[in-house]
Amino acid sequence: MIVVSGFVLGWPGWSYAVEPVVLDVRTESTGGVRAAATILFPVEPAIIQRILTDYVRWPELFEMRMRMAEIKEQDGKVFTDIRIDHAVLPGERRLLSETRTLPTGEFLMELKGGDFKQYRRFWKIIPVDGGAHTKAEFELMVEIDMMVPDWVVAAATRRDLEAHFRIMREKALQIQQELRLIQPQEGASEFPSIQRK
Repeated sequence: MIVVSGFVLGWPGWSYAVEPVVLDVRTESTGGVRAAATILFPVEPAIIQRILTDYVRWPELFEMRMRMAEIKEQDGKVFTDIRIDHAVLPGERRLLSETRTLPTGEFLMELKGGDFKQYRRFWKIIPVDGGAHTKAEFELMVEIDMMVPDWVVAAATRRDLEAHFRIMREKALQIQQELRLIQPQEGASEFPSIQRK
């Protein structure tokens, strides 16, 4: 078991001892790699949902080279054709997937084709501190359709997810800051020269 933790949080309502990321990555005896994480984001759930459903910008959430070859939305599902160029894999790998929001609000991404034997990504977004912050539960099952030892994939997955969660946190804080700048001040009119009474 590999557990990864980052810096200590210090926003109001959260203990200073709370870790922002707890990550477990392990190989499966039947093949593939399973990862599970709990991530604490210092932003409201709507910001995390926005990041997860901004499919065009998904490549920005990873350090590995990735491009969206196709994105198609149909019947409440999003089909993506993702091309991944990873340092531990020769050439470009193709991941055809379907992402949907479940009735309970979770996000589920499942394999539909490409260069993988298994691929399943699950996000559960939970509001905390009255909705001011977010706890996210994350699960990933991945098995590449090529001769790469699972322990190599597990090590790469761990590094990739550490970076992924860090980038997501940075983007979430950036979006939160942008939203604060464009929201009118309480008691002020949307038009600067007119004050509410």
